[in-house]
Order: sequence, then structure tokens, then C-alpha cells
Amino acid sequence: MEPVLEIRNVSHVYGADTPFEHVALDNVSLTVGRGEFVGLIGHTGSGKSTLIQHMNGLLRPSNGQVLFEGQDVWSDAKLTRRLRFHVGLVFQYPEYQLFEETVFQDIAFGPKNMGLSEDEVRARVLRAAGFVGITEKELEKSPFDLSGGQKRRAAIAGVIAMEPDVLILDEPTAGLDPVGRESILENIRAYQAAQGASVIMVSHSMEEIASNVDRLLVMNDSHLVMDATPAEVFAKPEELVQMGLAVPKVTQVLLKLRELGVDVPASAFTVEQAEKLLLPLLKGGKAAC
Repeated sequence: MEPVLEIRNVSHVYGADTPFEHVALDNVSLTVGRGEFVGLIGHTGSGKSTLIQHMNGLLRPSNGQVLFEGQDVWSDAKLTRRLRFHVGLVFQYPEYQLFEETVFQDIAFGPKNMGLSEDEVRARVLRAAGFVGITEKELEKSPFDLSGGQKRRAAIAGVIAMEPDVLILDEPTAGLDPVGRESILENIRAYQAAQGASVIMVSHSMEEIASNVDRLLVMNDSHLVMDATPAEVFAKPEELVQMGLAVPKVTQVLLKLRELGVDVPASAFTVEQAEKLLLPLLKGGKAAC
């Protein structure tokens, strides 16, 4: 898979050489491939937020390099500015950052700063609105007249309108009901499929992570401690619990069944996977009776 973004031996120290010195990242290295959907998990304070802010140039490494398409983004100011248009970052509760008079103007803010023509700005706003399910009528409303879920979509559309090659989302479904959560995740998947973009999603929901990502990064105390498929990561429940994390509820059920003596692998982390494992056992049990 073609690499698009690389974090190479990056460390970040807050308050260096002061009594408040804190190492937030310690020699972290990873690569994100083009079109890849990557999950990022870790306990509070593990370094997740610091890591994603390096990915789009909001923070400069204390040591190490951030490369976009093979170029060190801090080697030239123009490259640093370019990175922020190609790697879009949606912060947690992004609806609190809406500020324009209309939803259209809010979504258009990023494309305008890219120096695009008025026609191209409008085309991008309409495409982004389509991805997140905002109607043309809603585009003319004040963002403050929208529902909570619509505000979240509008804020995400504002980043999508820049059509980034890498879309980073920090807890994009936080505070939403189950229907709203699934709707937002569908929006993200639609953008990824249409644009061939890479997506990096930070989440505390193991179920969301398990059901959506191709690869999973696990941060613990400023270190990247796991970089593998969800199946490989969730096959180590004891290690995750020690780090203050959990495994999906489906996996927890299978682990409990194993404790009770049921011969079932604990390798499933979605309902669909568990169904495939358990149905043959249930049918076999009925046949034996």
C-alpha cells in the first residue's frame, strides 16, 4: 500500500527544561497507507491527541520527522501550510467551532482559505454537504439553528470540503445517540470510498473501532505499543485491560463462554463474526439432543 503519511521517531515534550516537563510522545513511528482506515485507541493521557496534532502540523516534534508523501513537512514553511489542507483534523465536539452566519459559509471557510475560485468553493461545499447529508435548504440556515447531530455533520463537512487526502477524526460520534453515531460513521465511510482518502479515527468505543477500521494503533504512556489488525489487538484482552482499555462486548461474551468451558474461539469482535462462530455450536447441540 502506498504510504501517504509517516511519523518517524517522533517525540514531543511539553514544558521542556521546566518543573512541568512532560513527555507526551516517546520515539513513535508509524505509516498510514493511502485509502487505509486506521483506528487509534489509548487511555486518557496516553498521547493520542498529541499524536494526531503532529499528523497535520499543529504541533512540531521535539525530535523526529513527520513526512507527507515522502517530504518532511517541517523542512519548509510552504510544506507545513500545504499539509494542513491535505491532512484534515476534526476535533472532538467540532460543532462548538461553528461561527459563520450560515452553514454554507462555515463549510466554505476552508476552501476559501485554499484560494479556490468561487465556483470551485461552491462545488466543494455542495459535495461535502452531500457526503454528510445536509440539504441545500439547511445550507442557508444559521448553524445555531441546527440540531446537535446536524451541527456535527456541518462541522465535519467543513473539513471534508477541503478534500483532504487524510481525514483525522477525534471521537466523531461522542455524545450522539446510536442512530446518530451510525449515521456519522456512514458519512465517513462514504467520503473515504468516494475520495480514496485515508481515515484515522480516535475512539473510546471498541465496538465502533472493531466494526470500521482496517488497522488499529494502541497508545500507552506516550508509546505506540500495538500496531496490528483489530483481530490481533483484541486477541490480547489481558494486555488491553492492564492499559485501562477494554475489548468489544462480543469478545467479552466469548471469553466468558471459554471460562465456562465452552469450546469457542474468542477471536470475534463483531456480532456478525460471533454469529458465524456460535451458530454451528448451537446447531450441533440441538442435533446431539
